[in-house]
Amino acid sequence: MKRYELRHRTDHLDPDTQYEEIYRILATQEFPWDINQALSFALFRTYAVPSVGSLLFGTDEFTSRTQKRYDDTGLILDAVLEHGITSTEGRSGIRRMNQKHGAYDISNDDMLYVLATFIVTPVRWIDQYGWRKLTANEIAGSTNYYRELGRYMGIKQIPVTWDDFALFMDAYERAHFRYDAGARAVADSTLNLLCTFPPNNFAPAVAVKHFAWALMDDPLLDAFHYRRPARIERILSIGALKVRARILRFFPPRSTPKFARDLPNIRSYPDGYQVDQLGTFPKTCPVQHKTVQHKTTSDEKQGHTIR
Repeated sequence: MKRYELRHRTDHLDPDTQYEEIYRILATQEFPWDINQALSFALFRTYAVPSVGSLLFGTDEFTSRTQKRYDDTGLILDAVLEHGITSTEGRSGIRRMNQKHGAYDISNDDMLYVLATFIVTPVRWIDQYGWRKLTANEIAGSTNYYRELGRYMGIKQIPVTWDDFALFMDAYERAHFRYDAGARAVADSTLNLLCTFPPNNFAPAVAVKHFAWALMDDPLLDAFHYRRPARIERILSIGALKVRARILRFFPPRSTPKFARDLPNIRSYPDGYQVDQLGTFPKTCPVQHKTVQHKTTSDEKQGHTIR
């Protein structure tokens, strides 16, 4: 394939009806590494909101079983991405997410904020570090993909456009970013895990952390009480990613999809896994819920949550 063939393909898909195919091409063929990195940073951003970061710390999962939590998140989203939101596998993945989230008293605003980071951060990352920028059609398609996923997760008051999500995310961070000791512990554990991923594991852990900090904006660093990196650290780290992008322009596009399960970072299930067994299963639920029967696909398409 020619270098811009995938862009040609995504720009000829309808972002209002074929958003799953658009996002699947972007995440598994055109920008698999970039989107994986961007989503990792997106999740990291959510820790800086104390109501999110402290909750994750309280579960003990993101500090004691960081690798498994990382793998479970990636593999659940993987099932939805590969097979489709309304597929058997996709609905199983969404059901697992809803069951996990439903065990805790999470506000709609926090859920919406997490959704916004998954929409906004990859676009900003690719805009700065990608070998090309995303087209308007691709941005609309990826936005609609997560909007639909958000509806199946029962999130309310979902914005319509990428710009709407960006405005919401930025305002939410200005209002809620602040230091929390538990959230800092979750952030530290995540950075420690990052140091073990190939090829990071061949470099000193301190160098990997300084590289990551150099890619973070000041409000995020301040929320965790991380030291702001020196200007030269930012120049070298950002410069390395821009050099990578220039080199990638001469590479042919990926001909076969690369899903999360294909990444060397995923290490918890060497003998395979079942989507409905991923994630946490709290022994007790701190929130009282009504029993909700699983709706039909037609009901789900009207916006009902998958339970």
